[in-house]
Amino acid sequence: MSETERPWRIAVVGAGPSGFYAVQALQAAKLPMTVDLVDRLPTPFGLVRAGVAPDHQNIKAVVRAYDRIAEQPGFRFRGGVSVGADVTIDELLASYDQVVLAVGCEQANPLGIPGEELVGSHSATAFVGWYNGHPDHADHDFVLDAQAAIVVGVGNVSMDVTRVLVGDRDALARTDIAVHALEVLRASTVSDVYVLGRRGAAQVAFSPAELQELDHLPGVDLRVRPEDVTLDPDSAAWAAAARDKALDDNLRLLRAIAERGPREAERRIHLWLNTSPVALEGEGRVERMIVARNRVEGDGAGGFRAVDTGERATIEAGLVFRAVGYRGRPLPGVPFDQKTGTIPNAGGRVADRLYCVGWAKRGPKGLIGTNRADSKDTVQRMLEDLAGLERVPRAALPRIERATDWSDWTHLDEHERAAGTSAGKLREKVIRIPNMHEVIASRPPKP
Repeated sequence: MSETERPWRIAVVGAGPSGFYAVQALQAAKLPMTVDLVDRLPTPFGLVRAGVAPDHQNIKAVVRAYDRIAEQPGFRFRGGVSVGADVTIDELLASYDQVVLAVGCEQANPLGIPGEELVGSHSATAFVGWYNGHPDHADHDFVLDAQAAIVVGVGNVSMDVTRVLVGDRDALARTDIAVHALEVLRASTVSDVYVLGRRGAAQVAFSPAELQELDHLPGVDLRVRPEDVTLDPDSAAWAAAARDKALDDNLRLLRAIAERGPREAERRIHLWLNTSPVALEGEGRVERMIVARNRVEGDGAGGFRAVDTGERATIEAGLVFRAVGYRGRPLPGVPFDQKTGTIPNAGGRVADRLYCVGWAKRGPKGLIGTNRADSKDTVQRMLEDLAGLERVPRAALPRIERATDWSDWTHLDEHERAAGTSAGKLREKVIRIPNMHEVIASRPPKP
């Protein structure tokens, strides 16, 4: 077959949801092509494996769909290849006809307040990676020896962190939580978690289902301040006009919780809305947080802003977890917008034959399923561009050819499941990359 007749060669960088959905959209085009899904870890699935909370196994079940994508002809998984270190973008573009970046947003936003560097102040990203057994965070030293912890943010990540901090340890022990994290959580002294949202009840980012989860944790009382469920005029008018069921359900649940008042419980979650962190204080480590009381007002552009009222309060706490958004990391050879933390693009097009999908494209917004339509949107532009594209001469990339493949992953997957069964849980993850390679090397020789 001549170079002008061979199947198109596509590389997708990043084996999380947006990467798999990009592969799926390419496969749906029914064109002669091969697709290599490249990831810096030997394991696929990105944040589904290492970001979704262990007690949300129903969400993790989405990997079954990704397994079916991996079974299609022309697909290859190439794990353990770091783009920018092992191979460059220019090398990929010299070997593939098109390259798609599905690299996500891995870096946590800072609070930007005094004292943030104190011991006991952490990013939620590191904590989530730690209890999920992500290799980048496996050696992080979390000491949960405080009575109170503060979680800043009211999105799904903050809800996950809060549940893990005060949830049932025996229930977590049956999941795929990392064994080192379970040991620390069992010894934890945290009894109170303060969850802070800078705006009001109409602007929270969690869903009614996530709020109900917090409210039904065994041995835990969820507390909401009555003053936080009284909407400002702008929010009240907007909520009345929105006719949004999720918003209405959130407001109904929050008001019911506030009206019932505190209940006796071993552990407590204090949801403080209209509250922003101002400073962390302590002698060498976090001992307290100074917070501001906000009011919410319309910003004139259809949104809402938190305005500092000047009122201050102090929360005595020894741990802080910030979950206030994420941003991407610059990738060598790829344009990067420092302000948004994303890859500049026009509908997914970055440069000639270079594209992006997912959070790298649009920022850290949406749920796992949101990535499906986003990836299809970018792939549509890729297919349009193929019409006038000449195939590039193949350049050998030894690091890609030596990478772990899908059969290596399935062997590691079987090993983890078997180890989990022996331990009475769903899965016992191998959390360090050298150990992953040891398990892979132990498999029978490939045919």
